Amino acid sequence: MSTTDSFIAHLLELRTRLVHSAVALLLVFICLFPWASDLYALLAQPLLAKLPAGGQMIATDVTTPFFVPLKVAMMAAFLIALPYILYQAWRFVAPGLYAHEKRLVVPLIVASTLLFFCGMAFAYFVVFPVVFGFITASAPLGVAVMTDIDKYLSFVLSMFVAFGITFQVPVVVVVLVRMGIVSVEKLREIRPYVVVGAFVVGAIFTPPDVVSQIMLALPLWLLYEAGIIVGAWVGKRKPAETD
Repeated sequence: MSTTDSFIAHLLELRTRLVHSAVALLLVFICLFPWASDLYALLAQPLLAKLPAGGQMIATDVTTPFFVPLKVAMMAAFLIALPYILYQAWRFVAPGLYAHEKRLVVPLIVASTLLFFCGMAFAYFVVFPVVFGFITASAPLGVAVMTDIDKYLSFVLSMFVAFGITFQVPVVVVVLVRMGIVSVEKLREIRPYVVVGAFVVGAIFTPPDVVSQIMLALPLWLLYEAGIIVGAWVGKRKPAETD
């Protein structure tokens, strides 16, 4: 097979995987669409539970009440379809990987996905109640807390991404150790700088209260320690790499 034919074959394979992923995402979205408003209500529950009696959320744009729940339904559809989408990505890249690379990639993809979901769950069930409780309690006397639903969605998504990425630390550490880029001893040596950096990250990506900053910084540090432990274990049992 010529280089041109091989390139075209790869493009066709990529198109097939993208189409399968898009169809899966669309089907899940269609199933979730009738419950879009319910999904948004579930997403907003941590804030609604902390609002004073009679408190509510508002929509400042004409189309916001329709499009914001739609965005939430699409986000939920993507999360539900994510395992299948990752499987399609795996089907595309797997033929070009060596056997030892396949043994490494699959556990990393699974672990990375699960950790991202864990980060989102931690933000929703642990961080949001504390953050929203602090925000509503800090409102000056006579000020009604009524958040716009679109801005609330943007805030929630940013927090989900921040915590989802934070929970990827063990995967990053293991990959760095496995590829020989950094040693476990070096990771232990720079631990004090990581702890300081964790609190800097917490200060940047969370509201300006000490509790929420600690709630991001502490998991970041603990996950770094977990990455060191797993990295040390992986480094000791590197298998003989064969093509």
